[in-house]
Amino acid sequence: MASEEAKEYVLPPEVLEETMRASEELWKPVRKIKFRIYKYNPKKDYAPHWEEHELEVSRGMTVLDALLIIKGEMDHSLGVRYSCRMGLCGSCAMMINGKQMLACQTRVLEAAGNGDVVELRPLDNFPVERDLAADFTSFFEKHKSVKPWIIRNDDIELNNPTGPYKQTVDEYARYYQFTDCIKCGACLSACPTAATDYEYLGPQALAQAYRYMVDTRDDGLDVRIPIVDTEHGCWRCHFAASCSDVCPRGVDPAQGIQLLKRLLIKRKFGYKPHKPAEALPAKVKAEKKE
Repeated sequence: MASEEAKEYVLPPEVLEETMRASEELWKPVRKIKFRIYKYNPKKDYAPHWEEHELEVSRGMTVLDALLIIKGEMDHSLGVRYSCRMGLCGSCAMMINGKQMLACQTRVLEAAGNGDVVELRPLDNFPVERDLAADFTSFFEKHKSVKPWIIRNDDIELNNPTGPYKQTVDEYARYYQFTDCIKCGACLSACPTAATDYEYLGPQALAQAYRYMVDTRDDGLDVRIPIVDTEHGCWRCHFAASCSDVCPRGVDPAQGIQLLKRLLIKRKFGYKPHKPAEALPAKVKAEKKE
């Protein structure tokens, strides 16, 4: 009955005991790992150097967990960026034993493998802000340059919406995977083109450009083409696919760039991926007066 108070659910004793045992096993120290950490503060250090710290780690400990212990107990000056601790914000991306990974999603023992050293440094292809934190200023400027928002010609409807824009499931599926980008920078860090061309827009920005250009709610195709169809745009991509290999969300920006190239070529022949979606009329239900 709705009027009855909800009963508190209590785990059976045997289930609770098994859960506690598994938790204790997961967090029990099992091995000593040495962390070799890149240290560099451009404002006061003449050159980068390495510092080492040793910790007893458990099977459940992530690299971010270890870094927070090191920062709290061993090196208070350590610079590291993090936020959500659940692989959604992208803040803690760094080089872990030479590969772009999220520190909060990477377990120490998985990173170490059969060795006993985990090497940590900031993302490649980025200026260093401090220690393990990279400077994302240029990254976000490139992201902003492709106009990652809905562009419409009907300003009246856009600024004073009467209802949602019409979009089918199939139309949504065309760009859905690219909406999972968390802007962690791993793709740009892994890109060999970005390593030699600092003006290259990069896989993140180009994949996001495609994401909006095929969104049926958007009418900014011809606005973005001059931005991405340039010397430092999508044609600089050599399809190494390193970006997709390291993406923690499975976005596959390499595929997005190839689809963008196809879209640009088809546009040369007059093709447009869609007509701007119409706004659905708002359904207003009059309240019944009793």
